[in-house]
Amino acid sequence: MTDQTAPEIRTRPARAGYWNRVARDGQKMGFWFVLPTLLLLVFIVVFPLLMQLYLSFTWWTPLEGIPWYQAWEVFNWGENYWYMVTDPRFWGALWRTVLIMIVAVPAQFFLGMALAYLFIDQFPGRKLFYSIMLTPMMIVPAVVGLMFFLLFQGTGPINDHLGLPPEFSWLTDVNRAMISVIIADIWQWTPLMFLILLAGMLGVPSDQLLAARLLGGSNWQNFFKIILPRMKTVIIIALVLRAVECFKIFDLVFIMTNGGPGVQTETISVFLYNQTFGELEWAYVATMGLSILIALSILAMKGLSLMAKK
Repeated sequence: MTDQTAPEIRTRPARAGYWNRVARDGQKMGFWFVLPTLLLLVFIVVFPLLMQLYLSFTWWTPLEGIPWYQAWEVFNWGENYWYMVTDPRFWGALWRTVLIMIVAVPAQFFLGMALAYLFIDQFPGRKLFYSIMLTPMMIVPAVVGLMFFLLFQGTGPINDHLGLPPEFSWLTDVNRAMISVIIADIWQWTPLMFLILLAGMLGVPSDQLLAARLLGGSNWQNFFKIILPRMKTVIIIALVLRAVECFKIFDLVFIMTNGGPGVQTETISVFLYNQTFGELEWAYVATMGLSILIALSILAMKGLSLMAKK
């Protein structure tokens, strides 16, 4: 009995050592496979961030006559951040961006939710209407900007259909220019909200909806008591995604109004563009860009924390 079990006991450590070596070799091989991706990530993410942080503490511009890596010669101990906090044009651009967000995102959400609810059930031509609904999202933002630039002209189709005279200006009026930009943004990105919310609705178990209907539940009751509670995570994702995307709005504004009249539609992206290529204030742009990145990261983390509580 002892002679038969002894060989098996002696081979166990050898087998364990073999599999440990296999695991270590696999980890090493996996590291070498992942290394190119890590290096690429460092090159396209970490290095630009460090460079941006470095420049934000200097007065460096391309007109300084020194390369960027010698920007320490014009080190300013973070005075750019204080200038940003006291810059009324920066806060104006930030406020206009937030204004677009707090108006456009809720409008896109409610329109997308209503359209998604209509598309839950099967009906003739559903696939065709589904394709038509997603078309605006597929158009390049610059093309959308050009489309609405032509639509909102004094002699354009909108004034013509509303019976307004050619002198009635949209894009050059202080009050109506922002309305035009918001309408264009709602038109383009409501389909994205519709697509996300529809995916969330289709994930609701159909047997629960069927049981509720058999028990006499109305469409409103089914929506508020069954569908909506199970879509909280999807709703948070959609709202956070669109809120962050609103801070990147550029093509639409640049083509339609170029930030005008004056600076009445100048969003934060347009302001950064003007400071970068117009004023050549690259260090100041690095300061603003880094600050906005941190703020949006906090917003995204807050959204993720809300998702974790659901």
